[in-house]
Parts: sequence; structure tokens; C-alpha cells
Amino acid sequence: MQISVTRDVFRLAQVFTISRGSRTEAKVLTVRISDGGHEGRGECVPYARYDETLESVTAQIEGLPAEVSRAALRDLLPAGAARNAVDCALWDFEAKRAGKRVWELAGLPAPKPEITAYTLSLDEPEKMRQQAAQNAFRPLLKIKLGTPDDMPRLEAVRAGAPGSTIIVDANEGWSAEVYAELAPHLVRLGVALVEQPLPAGADEALTGMERPVPVCADESCHDRTSLPGLWGKYDVVNIKLDKTGGLTEALELRRAALEEGYKVMVGCMVGSSLAMAPATLLAQGAMVTDLDGPLLLAEDRQTPLRFDEAGVHPPDAALWG
Repeated sequence: MQISVTRDVFRLAQVFTISRGSRTEAKVLTVRISDGGHEGRGECVPYARYDETLESVTAQIEGLPAEVSRAALRDLLPAGAARNAVDCALWDFEAKRAGKRVWELAGLPAPKPEITAYTLSLDEPEKMRQQAAQNAFRPLLKIKLGTPDDMPRLEAVRAGAPGSTIIVDANEGWSAEVYAELAPHLVRLGVALVEQPLPAGADEALTGMERPVPVCADESCHDRTSLPGLWGKYDVVNIKLDKTGGLTEALELRRAALEEGYKVMVGCMVGSSLAMAPATLLAQGAMVTDLDGPLLLAEDRQTPLRFDEAGVHPPDAALWG
């Protein structure tokens, strides 16, 4: 068995901005695992917020033994982008070799399309209103906020897309005081969910705070070890493969979170259809699916995921799984 890793770059359809900065392309790592007859693939997006770079994640992957299993992988790599790409490539490899789909190997029902959020880039209010109006046909819009001037942006998006459900991602950009001040307006404007309003590690203020809109842990939730620190602060957990370190742990986190009474959101970094494909299995029945990465790209993988009025469809076997 051979493991290889390469860098790929996908141009974005337009500049994508969040409170931490802007980008014009998605830089990803592609892992291939082959035995000469079958090949499995996985993708990850190293994230600077978690002290990951293309170079550091590549080094982690290249340091693995040639023969590695998903069970052994948990002890060889920490939760994060490197383990994600290898874990998902192993799932794909095992499915190809067995002549089955990944959901069959995992004992899951065949996946169906799920409505996904579409993310609006952070911009001036009028430009965000225009973005919202252009995407008002979409049932679920996600707004990137996290600045001192968020209310005009939120008002503008609601004006541009009066019929869409809105979720908000503050990207750790608010204080407890700002969140408390904004909460009534979030209710008034019909916001259905707020992601990570306070910085991870500084979210104790959420404990016991009235949460008229459900609050979702993103940067505060990586894998199952995160769950004990979330109780009383959050209502929902955002599961991302690049945080959990792959589909194996993500499925376990999903099960544990639901058992503990949390609702589940399934999110993504900005990557290609290959990165989203395993997450479509995870997203089945989730409160919120946010797998719009390919919709933000100007180019994608061959045999990309299909998006239509039913949502994001499960992958073709030629793509993954």
C-alpha cells in the first residue's frame, strides 16, 4: 500500500471574506492510497486558525507508515486536517477494494440529498443585500459576521432575501455584551442559528445566558473530547471533518453529541467536492447542513457533487466512496 500527498489549488468564483481575512483560491491537500489495483482519495484544508499549514500537514502525512489502518491512525495523528485526508482516503480505498459504498461498510442507510446553506461573503451592507437578492431562491443562507458593524449587514441580507432562512457565523468575533445586545434583533430578523459568537476558550460567559436563538459550537468543538466543556453553553455542535480528523471520529462525535442532547450541524472548510463527499453521509438528518464549498469555486474535481433544489446529493463512486 502506498500513501501519497499532493497540493491542489481551486480558484474561487469570487473573493471570499470572513472576519479573519479574504481569499481568492482554495489551497488543499489530496491524499491517495493505492495497492496498485485500487485507489482511495481524501482531501483536507489546512487551517491557520488551528496552527496548520500546507507544509506542516504534508509532513504529518508523509511521516506515516506505508501500511496504516483507520484504527491505527487515531494513535498516529491528532485530530485535524492530516488525519482527515488519510482517514477519508482509507474509507474510499476500503470501499473500492470491497466493491461496496462507504455507507454500506459503515452500516449506514443509503444517503439522500440534504438542503445545504449557501454562504454570503462579508462585505458592505449594500453589497451583501445584492448577494442576498441574487441568492434569494436558496432556502438557507449563511452570513459571515463578527465585526462591530454587523446589524446593518444583517438587516440588508434580510431585505435582500426575505423568504430565506438565515444562519449567522460570528467566527469568534463578538463579546458576551455584543451577543446579548444583538440577540433580540436576531430573533426579530428570523435568524435560526448563531455559530461561535464568542472566542473558543473565552466562552464561559455563555453558561446560563439566555439563548433565544440556538448557539452552535464551531471552534469550541473538535472531537468527542470537546463535549464535556460545552454543556450549558451551546445547543448545537458543528462537526467538520478537518476538525475531527476524518469520517471515523466524525461519526462517533455525531452519535455522542446526539446522545447528550445536542443538535448537529455539519460544516466544511472551503474545499472541493472531494472534501464535501464524506460529509454528505454525516449530514443525514442534521439540523443544519453547510456543505457549500463547491458552490463557491470557479473550478472543481471531475465528477463533482451535484447540487439542485433538493440540496447536495451523495457522491458518485467515481468521486469518492
